[in-house]
Amino acid sequence: MEQLTHFIGGFAVALEPINLWYAFLGCVMGTIVGVLPGLGPAAGMALLIPATFGMEPASAIIMLAGLYYGAQYGGSTTSILINTPGEASSVMTTLDGFQMAKAGRAGAALAVAAIGSFIAGTISVILLSLLAVPLSRFALTIGPAEYFALLLFSMASVTSLTGSSLPKAAFAVAIGLIIATVGIDLQSGTSRFTGSVPELQDGVGFIVAAVGLFAVSEVFVTLEQMFAGKTELIGLKGSLWLTRDEWRRARMPILRGSFIGFFKGILPGGGATIATILSYSLEKGLSKEPEKFGTGMIEGVAGPEAANNAAATGAFVPLLALGLPGSASTAILLGAFMIYGVQPGPGLLAKNPELVWGLIDSMYIGNVMLFILNLPLIMLFVRILYVPIGIMMPLILVVAGIGVYSLNESVLELFLALGFGVLGYLMRKLSIPIPPLVLSIVLGGLLEKSFRQSLTISGGDLGILVGSPIAVILLLLSVFVFCIPFIPKRRRNTTEVVAK
Repeated sequence: MEQLTHFIGGFAVALEPINLWYAFLGCVMGTIVGVLPGLGPAAGMALLIPATFGMEPASAIIMLAGLYYGAQYGGSTTSILINTPGEASSVMTTLDGFQMAKAGRAGAALAVAAIGSFIAGTISVILLSLLAVPLSRFALTIGPAEYFALLLFSMASVTSLTGSSLPKAAFAVAIGLIIATVGIDLQSGTSRFTGSVPELQDGVGFIVAAVGLFAVSEVFVTLEQMFAGKTELIGLKGSLWLTRDEWRRARMPILRGSFIGFFKGILPGGGATIATILSYSLEKGLSKEPEKFGTGMIEGVAGPEAANNAAATGAFVPLLALGLPGSASTAILLGAFMIYGVQPGPGLLAKNPELVWGLIDSMYIGNVMLFILNLPLIMLFVRILYVPIGIMMPLILVVAGIGVYSLNESVLELFLALGFGVLGYLMRKLSIPIPPLVLSIVLGGLLEKSFRQSLTISGGDLGILVGSPIAVILLLLSVFVFCIPFIPKRRRNTTEVVAK
């Protein structure tokens, strides 16, 4: 009853006119941040914090949170329309979302992304209201060894779920892991593979790699087709909304992605990115037509987009209940809490129930705002597909260049993005999948960090990696997922032998 009282009291805070305005403002800015590659929610919140000085703590936190989950909403737009993920968690959306756009179903892809994000956001906020404290205690039981096993499972999923050739996907992952080692070794403090270039000491940024591999390479491929006289206007086919069959196929992936995203979001590091990988892997594994994934399957958009948004809400569990940020975005939020004299942790729910429940209840309202805001924008966004190629390609390069340069104002990173564009073009010509390379760049550093932390704790004993049931189960699942691509081939070979 006490929790119910606080829950109802939170709406009194969230429904104050000034807080409604700040929630709406945060959602609008979050959508813009999500659409623009290069910014991301962490950078957007960091830029916005100075503007919140002088505001009431509840209003400031509500606006920053709105920007955070609003950016998760908006990240799907460029992934679907121009094959340019603005965040690592949007990479999986490009696999089928962009293919749907090329098939004339961009409106349906954007619609299912908005619907999936709304449903996932609502479900995850309900779970946050009910399970914040017990789930935060469970998150404390996950150590470096278990997290290493989880990351390994994600890497195995990435390798097996993209492309028709497992060796090519494994090759892409290996290249990504090599690139992920560039920079300062956090344990020894020495530079690795930087070539004495100071800008590379922080490593190769995800945005630099993603913009080059996806956006710039797409420009190269399109220009090649244009000069060969093979380009066609993409346009639209059918309704901008979902057909009955598309909605039927998208319902369960949205629900499954909501729960996967929320429960992965409570674990630190790579929450939304890993959640989208797990969701996509599950949908492909459950599908009766797994070979069609990557060709424009709506399940491949619905599940990851739901997981993406739900993971953002799940990240509030350890932040509010334990004071532990699980990502760069929640670290910025933690800093905002502390600026206003509020210390997240076990005592927060008792000391500041109005702030906590006002924030949680504002997420219900924010999700409705985002849904109402994004649906009309679908009609505007799909018009991008009708822009002539001669205008669209330079425009993509300009947006990509601004996104990359705005990170560190580095000309070197512009050349790196161009180099990744050439690499992406060559990979496409050789039919080597690009997403495993990009995601291994993101997850590679986390994988190495958790592995070395595990060995440090155990004094070099590898047994720690199989020292808990959770780690053992995840490692076994990694082996199973990695072997999945061989199963249909083995069955096919057996059938051919029997037929002969």
